[in-house]
Amino acid sequence: METKYKLTCVDCGKVYQSDEVEYVCPLCSSTQRPLTPTQGILRVDYDYAALRNTFSATLKKNLMRGHGRYLALLPLNDVSSLPPLDVGPTPLCEVLRLRQATGLNKLFVKNDTTLPTGSFKDRASSIVVAKAKELKKKVITTASTGNAATALAGMAASVGMGTVIFVPHNAPQAKLAQIAMFGAKLVVVKGTYDEAFELSKQSTEKYGWYNRNTGFNPYTIEGKKTAALEIWEQLGYKAPDKVFIPTGDGVILTGTYKGFYDLKKLGLIKKIPQIIPVQAVGSAAIVNALKSGRDQIVPLKKSQTIADSISVMAPACGNWALSIVRDTLGFGLTVTDKEILTAIKELAGLTGIFAEPAAATAYAGLKKAQRFHKIKRDETVVVLITGTGLKDIPTAMKAITIPAAVEVKICSERVVW
Repeated sequence: METKYKLTCVDCGKVYQSDEVEYVCPLCSSTQRPLTPTQGILRVDYDYAALRNTFSATLKKNLMRGHGRYLALLPLNDVSSLPPLDVGPTPLCEVLRLRQATGLNKLFVKNDTTLPTGSFKDRASSIVVAKAKELKKKVITTASTGNAATALAGMAASVGMGTVIFVPHNAPQAKLAQIAMFGAKLVVVKGTYDEAFELSKQSTEKYGWYNRNTGFNPYTIEGKKTAALEIWEQLGYKAPDKVFIPTGDGVILTGTYKGFYDLKKLGLIKKIPQIIPVQAVGSAAIVNALKSGRDQIVPLKKSQTIADSISVMAPACGNWALSIVRDTLGFGLTVTDKEILTAIKELAGLTGIFAEPAAATAYAGLKKAQRFHKIKRDETVVVLITGTGLKDIPTAMKAITIPAAVEVKICSERVVW
């Protein structure tokens, strides 16, 4: 059956009709081994020739808020399938004080902390829940370190859909509280995120649940790409020069790229921005491969960082991410946990945006890129801030000192700012 899009395997190039396959390319995934990057990831391709002359003009007349305004470039039949929680547009902040501090005249921060459950993952979860509704699925499952699970639980709750969430035992308590509050069936795994990922896939096969796993489900990338479409609109229908992206499994990276890829296929931008992944030193499988010149990810034996949202041993979209960074002439950066903590405090103090550790990683990477002279002062640069610091208060507390309580009286000493 012909539909508005087809699915193309990023590994072998085979093209499928949308109803031929549900998750990944059957050919490439047949050799998939546990705890390795996902093989046979599918890219959603639209009839760009048919949309080329209509998309931009139609969009400019569209007064709808939220990512339903991009319906022509989404794998959905109708905006009514979307959950009622508004997803975007999020602010593209001009951050004047941060510009002064960095000397970058066209620096912007994309603030996704304002999304319904506080993270970028609302973008993907909204689209996946909508797709599940159209496919008449009753239960959705996923594995997550917290944000994707929280987003899925919230979106599913808003439409009355069941969710089963697998999380590693060391996920932050605030995220677990959100998931449980939304009514999800929470399964805490005595293991890593990668092991929770495998368990959710096995459960999908056994029970027939719909699987939201990042990258494994091709529509997660379609949800995440809406950030790029918003950036393009907010910059006056232009693409930036560089985008700094906090990176774990590589799906935010591939999603952001996919939005600009679609715009280029439509002739609406001439060039895709440089895509710049920033990873924590203790969880840097993608950047390690970039620096060593490898075309394939070598999974880590251990992942350790305070930035739980990007703590991954075998990045699901790692191999695709490598080719994206190289194709866009981007580069990878690693930052220490100490640099991440400094970035949380500095970003908050200069912009009023409180970022969780994973989100602040992108800003820490920007500062390092400046030290390496990899940014020109007048380039248009966007830093993705992907989650609120309220998701992980204990870690944020390591970056600050709370003063001791004082007696109940007017302080005699003058306060100097």
